[in-house]
Amino acid sequence: MAGGLVALLDDVAAITKAAAASIDDIGAAAGKASIKATGVVVDDAAVTPRYVHGFTPDRELPIIWKISLGSIRNKLLIILPVALLLSQFLPGALPYLLIAGGLYLSYEGAEKVYEAVTGHHEEAEDTGERGPEFEKSMVSGAIRTDLILSAEIMIISLASVEDEPFFIRLGVLVVVAFVITALVYGVVAVIVKMDDVGLALAERDSAFSQTVGRGLVRAMPKVMSTLTVVGIAAMLWVGGHILLANLGEAGFHWPADHLHDLEHWFGELVHGWFGGVLSWTAGTVVSAVVGLIVGAIVVLIMHFIPKRKKSDAAAH
Repeated sequence: MAGGLVALLDDVAAITKAAAASIDDIGAAAGKASIKATGVVVDDAAVTPRYVHGFTPDRELPIIWKISLGSIRNKLLIILPVALLLSQFLPGALPYLLIAGGLYLSYEGAEKVYEAVTGHHEEAEDTGERGPEFEKSMVSGAIRTDLILSAEIMIISLASVEDEPFFIRLGVLVVVAFVITALVYGVVAVIVKMDDVGLALAERDSAFSQTVGRGLVRAMPKVMSTLTVVGIAAMLWVGGHILLANLGEAGFHWPADHLHDLEHWFGELVHGWFGGVLSWTAGTVVSAVVGLIVGAIVVLIMHFIPKRKKSDAAAH
């Protein structure tokens, strides 16, 4: 009996050690995966603030909370099971899903450019109304955009651990989902509440605090407007990059190869870190231009084909 108990305790100890090793493996792999997805995380943080721009201060954090919950649902209930199943049974389908996501992001970015150029905005934006229906619409739009960016983050993370056992991959994606969501929407919450921090500092007795507070209050509207522009540019950049990279994964190598050659050429112009900056800038600009061109084509189709059908129907 005592021998059986000792054997059982040895088994428990072995299982515990194995579990601890697995947790260490998951933590290390999740850290590596998160670093590889950093570029898309930055874009996600730049895109999101425009969805709360113009709302009253008391609605900003609740809206961010709703979007963050939607982001977690996107990652855990939609992207994670689909990504794991496809990586296990149909890995060749992943690039095509990401191409569809790149098309959507390019369309979203080009649509915003079209609205800015033509002045065709939503009526609620023109009148300054921010009612419950408009809030619901903005949250839904943010969650749809997050779905594409989150898919890219999760696929990048999955690609970095594709040789690991299934449950390690599962653990890594769960950790990445929570860490990235907390990071992105925590940063967004800080950005959108900085004007409130400025107001609180401006009301203090200290002259230094008042100066800093007034500076924050004056600066934040410009910062938010800038982030809106950066968010649109990020949509085009990420959308174009997703398209170029995954066309290569799908077998159409020349767009990604030409982009790589262009980045390499710019990188070789100047030695050292500045060459790396030039290479990254060239790749970013080309990806954004591709996103804008492709997105503009989709916008053209979405806007003018329905109008033409209506005109033809009216003529008959």
